[in-house]
Amino acid sequence: MVVDIEFLEEKARQIRIEIVKMLTNAGSGHTGGSLSATDIVTALYFYKMKHNPKNPQWKERDRFVLSKGHAAPVLYAALALSGYFDKSLLNSLRKLGSPLQGHPCCKNLPGVEVSTGSLGQGLSVACGMALGLRLSGINSRVYCLLGDGELQEGQVWEAIMAIAHFKLDNLCLFVDNNGLQIDGLISDVMNIYPIKEKFEAFNWNVIEINGNDLEEIEKSVNFFHSNIGSGKPTAVIAKTVKGKCISFMENKAEWHGVAPTKEEALKALDELGCVQDLDEWLSEESVWKR
Repeated sequence: MVVDIEFLEEKARQIRIEIVKMLTNAGSGHTGGSLSATDIVTALYFYKMKHNPKNPQWKERDRFVLSKGHAAPVLYAALALSGYFDKSLLNSLRKLGSPLQGHPCCKNLPGVEVSTGSLGQGLSVACGMALGLRLSGINSRVYCLLGDGELQEGQVWEAIMAIAHFKLDNLCLFVDNNGLQIDGLISDVMNIYPIKEKFEAFNWNVIEINGNDLEEIEKSVNFFHSNIGSGKPTAVIAKTVKGKCISFMENKAEWHGVAPTKEEALKALDELGCVQDLDEWLSEESVWKR
């Protein structure tokens, strides 16, 4: 499959627009980390992953685990634009009883592989998925997206050790390395650097990329595919920008868990090239009914 970078860039733009809309509508949620991870999620869902929105439980599908579950808006937008559910459902984000809660729930929404949000657990689940696929003889891959702040969790390193021990080369981990967490710089809160050398010490294949560059993301996934059969899992250390593509949000820790106001949303949507009446989409009715 030949990658169409312009197509992926447009999908990433659309996803960012939906992130801003749904968070503004909800009045709460996690903006910065959803925007930093958008390009990675876009490349996976619209280029590399085998998946079927019409058959979410297809056995041969690739699996995606959003370990940083607070970035649920980016996953919801990707699922909606892929065709898993009607896009108008995005308007119900964080509403009481909605299947689109602040963290993903696999029981309520098609396309969500596992409920996540308790940081540090997603990679362990991905490990079990990858091992299960191998034991079942299914030639599918597992992709996991981890926040860099999650690397402060001890369970993550147990999973990293186990994945290497079981030689799960069908697993690819993306670390969304935007350098910020809710309390500030990763290096100030609990320094995790150097990341690359730590993964190499645990016997992983490692590649460092610009995680907001779709061409580099494509190369990193190809790197992963080329190493399937090597007996070593792959870690992609993706240097990203928190709040990417919205000037007043970029590299600001305060945008970790804050939703835009209506005025901020208008400015953000303008920067994303979206011309739409704010009150119009805020009043759009969701297909979801309580």
